[in-house]
Amino acid sequence: MNGALLRRALLALTLPSLVAACDRASAEPSPESTAADPAAPASAATPHADSARDALLARADLGRIKGNASAPVWVVVISDFQCPFCKRWHDETAPLIERNYVRTGKARIAYLNFPIASHRNAQPAHEFAMCAAEQSQFWPMADAIFASQDAWKRRSDAAVFFDSLARRLPIDHARLRSCVAAGGTRALITADYNRSVRIGIGSTPSFIIGEQAIVGAQPYEVFARAIDAALAAPRPAR
Repeated sequence: MNGALLRRALLALTLPSLVAACDRASAEPSPESTAADPAAPASAATPHADSARDALLARADLGRIKGNASAPVWVVVISDFQCPFCKRWHDETAPLIERNYVRTGKARIAYLNFPIASHRNAQPAHEFAMCAAEQSQFWPMADAIFASQDAWKRRSDAAVFFDSLARRLPIDHARLRSCVAAGGTRALITADYNRSVRIGIGSTPSFIIGEQAIVGAQPYEVFARAIDAALAAPRPAR
């Protein structure tokens, strides 16, 4: 993927729902993100309901970003909670990136949802994580989901398991359950998946850092080189 195409791909993935939300806390989510759930009856939509849904999606959108809003480099993570290689990257590489680049204000991480259809429990995992995101608990929920992947990946009652994980977080549990039951963040998850597919993403984990695409749970050094290159690159005019 050449630099110009990758730059457009990054913008397609992160603007306006991610970059604008992080740069401007009052930003409205993208039309794709706020699209009504096609399964919902048209008669159910009201101006008040639309406003509440949009506000929830905006909070969830912002909640899956980690790092300082002024950090110059994006690490865009395209991931599936049931993917074993995604777990490996999350467990082994993400903490090093957070320590060396996110906490130092050099980079920020944005998580994009890519639940693979063959992974039976990926979709509910993503819905629980994104409903936790609207209460600013995406990353603790993601940590808990990945840490327990072997315990839930073959379960027939995975939603019950995720619900039990959420109870350990400082979260309004009734609000979380209501969000999950209503499919409150499903449109955002679908938008992430569709936008990723449109730029050629076909496997997880995949990453976009500056003008580089990285596929697979590569060693930390691969990501460090990509982030350092992005930090050294000239900043585009804004």
